[in-house]
Amino acid sequence: MKPERTWSIGQLAQETGVSTRSIRFYEEKGLLSPQRSNGGQRQYRKRDRTRLKLILRGKRFGLSLEQCADILGLAALEPDEAAQIKKALAYGQDVLADLERRLEDLRAMRREIKGIEKKMHARLAQLQAGRHGAR
Repeated sequence: MKPERTWSIGQLAQETGVSTRSIRFYEEKGLLSPQRSNGGQRQYRKRDRTRLKLILRGKRFGLSLEQCADILGLAALEPDEAAQIKKALAYGQDVLADLERRLEDLRAMRREIKGIEKKMHARLAQLQAGRHGAR
């Protein structure tokens, strides 16, 4: 049996497009647990690489690190992944609902700003017309 492939922190950072500092941060938070070489260097296994990719996907999806940790914790407990997927879907629905609320707030703010802008243009036109008429 051949030995399991490992990645250095630099290799993992380059492959995933995330900084080594971020990888160390995830390790500090308990989300990654690399092995150490005899010289003390981090050696990331396939499991760590997969977990990092899940963390990054979760972050892109709008999940907090705590939510990512919950999902990763379920992955360790649920070999069939069903509970993990259900929890991820629930988080996703919460994120989408929050985004919808934010979008509506942004739309309302946009309408208000457009209204103010329209009034300002009208007032500016009045002021400019008054100056030209006063000459």
